[in-house]
Amino acid sequence: MRATRRSLILATLAIPAVAPAPAWAQDAWPSRPVRFIVPFPPGGAADLVGRMLAAHFQAAFNRGFVIENRGGAGSSIGVDALAKAAPDGYTIGLINIAANAILPAVRRIPLPYRPIEDFSAISNLAVTPALVLVNPQKLPEVRTIADLVAAAKARPEALNYGSSGVGSSLHLGVELFMAKAGIRMTHVPFNGGGPLLQALVAGTIDLSFDVAATTAQLLREGRLRALATTAPSRMPDYPDLPALNESYPGAELASWHGLAAPAGTPAPILARLAQETQAFLRSAETAARYKQLFLEMPQQTEPEAFAAFMARELATFRDLARAQNIVVE
Repeated sequence: MRATRRSLILATLAIPAVAPAPAWAQDAWPSRPVRFIVPFPPGGAADLVGRMLAAHFQAAFNRGFVIENRGGAGSSIGVDALAKAAPDGYTIGLINIAANAILPAVRRIPLPYRPIEDFSAISNLAVTPALVLVNPQKLPEVRTIADLVAAAKARPEALNYGSSGVGSSLHLGVELFMAKAGIRMTHVPFNGGGPLLQALVAGTIDLSFDVAATTAQLLREGRLRALATTAPSRMPDYPDLPALNESYPGAELASWHGLAAPAGTPAPILARLAQETQAFLRSAETAARYKQLFLEMPQQTEPEAFAAFMARELATFRDLARAQNIVVE
């Protein structure tokens, strides 16, 4: 009897201790619907991309991915909500060039979240390059970027360029181009992209950057002239249009929207989301829809590459804002 009891005790002590499994493993994530924050109102390109991806996730994981539109303050309200959500895999959302690169660079008052550290990067999702546009009636002699730079150098600050507001991506894009080309033009900010485009067509301003989605018809009609694209390389829909990078390396600008989760989200969950996001971006259906929306496929689709890209974007715009004294209250 004593030998039996001693054997049982020794056998019990030999059993290794098992640590409690983390919550994501116990629940076999996802065990319930996932909140998907889109920091823009319904109907825009970012919202459409978010809904497409949410539908893909829902089919892949057999769980609901529920879109929550949280627009306002240049998308920083929704991005702040994402940053402050529990890092348990049940909240994901879109981040973007405005909330995670430009606003942190130009705002005098700090944002309520850290633009890099408060997020777990999953993938870049879509990019929207701009076109360098001139009014052909105002600048009939300007047909190339070289022509524009020559005109600007001949008459410093005489040319007027418009933007959709101080500190907007279109404003920062022109400022980046001017810094690379060594020219100065006069900034005329407007309250949004609609008034900006109206002013450019009317000839109130000489030039601006704007996206192909809103200007394609005006280009076909000859009411605007495109000189270049701000994409990293030539755009498939405009193969004869040079990229600014060809003449001025580093002068690229492409609005981007990416997928992220709150910092601290378990790595296995992030890996599964990244894998399915890759599948979404590779699908022919996504490619066709992106073409309709004038969206470009991103290059930084691996989590590490996307995180590094975000850090570079923030550094670029911070340096530019300091050098040109661009501040938004």
